[in-house]
Amino acid sequence: MFKHILLATDGSASAEHAAKKALELARVHGAHVTAAYVVDPYPYIGIGEVNPMAFQSYMSAAQEASTKVFIALGDQAAAAGVQFQAQLVENMQPARGIVELADELAVDLIVIGSHGRSGVQKLMLGSVAGKVVALSTRPVLVVR
Repeated sequence: MFKHILLATDGSASAEHAAKKALELARVHGAHVTAAYVVDPYPYIGIGEVNPMAFQSYMSAAQEASTKVFIALGDQAAAAGVQFQAQLVENMQPARGIVELADELAVDLIVIGSHGRSGVQKLMLGSVAGKVVALSTRPVLVVR
């Protein structure tokens, strides 16, 4: 049923839970997994324009974080016998970056964790998973 699964990750506990589900599905269906880590510079842009060194530091830290996440996921994929590749997406809002990469790779399924925000936090910040569901023309599995 699934041949190529896109796992959206940010290294959070919710994303780790989604990774387990994505790797399990990939193992069962003989699919391969591409993990996407989106580095969103937009929350930092106003400050970065004033202090370009701080912006570069922010981007470097995000790239280092993605590398750690990709190494851990690669180890988990190898243990599960699943083909794995990592894709860093930069300079995009997370939901748009995930959906555009899914379209570019022509994946069969997007797997993303739900952070379970509620109340004012959900109203103010929104949900990346919810935005992916709204924007994507591909099936999306939101793992809670």
